[in-house]
Amino acid sequence: MDHPHVGFAFCGSFCTFHRVLPEMQKLRDAGCELHPIMSAMAYGTDTRFGKAEDFRNRIRTIAGREIIADIPAAEPIGPKQLLDALIVAPCTGNTLAKLACGIADTPVTLAAKSHLRNGRPLLIAVSTNDALSAAAKNIGALQNYKHIYFVPYRQDAPEEKPNSVVADFTRIEPALKAALQHKQIQPILL
Repeated sequence: MDHPHVGFAFCGSFCTFHRVLPEMQKLRDAGCELHPIMSAMAYGTDTRFGKAEDFRNRIRTIAGREIIADIPAAEPIGPKQLLDALIVAPCTGNTLAKLACGIADTPVTLAAKSHLRNGRPLLIAVSTNDALSAAAKNIGALQNYKHIYFVPYRQDAPEEKPNSVVADFTRIEPALKAALQHKQIQPILL
């Protein structure tokens, strides 16, 4: 991937952080220059899945730089053309809705809006319990937008959570390679 500058944005699907962080490390090991971004919820919320400070420390260590965690820090991403690609992993239903409607009121959504102005790829790794219900229209809309790509996803525990979908985070790297060439790999898995 020849050292691309890649934004790596976290939203509040806390149960997936333990699966996303190793994939972030793989990108760093592959030579990506990572720029971490976190929503306010992801940045500051302790949950049963871990303490926010522990996640922030791990993200800083992997990326080797400070986290973009507020609107003023996210705004220059587009004007300064800081990123070759931006990954949102995990991307919650709330963030999907905001992206689909052009709402840029969080560090992650403003980073995405600012980045997309340059015609560079935005890669979404969805994780939401309502992907096959309320969020379905937003996923459909985003899959139709230029410069937006998806990490392959599938139903998550269909017996217990029939509307839930989660990305296969292990496919972030190949999805990123394709997105950097403006290509979408097969987005829906069985």
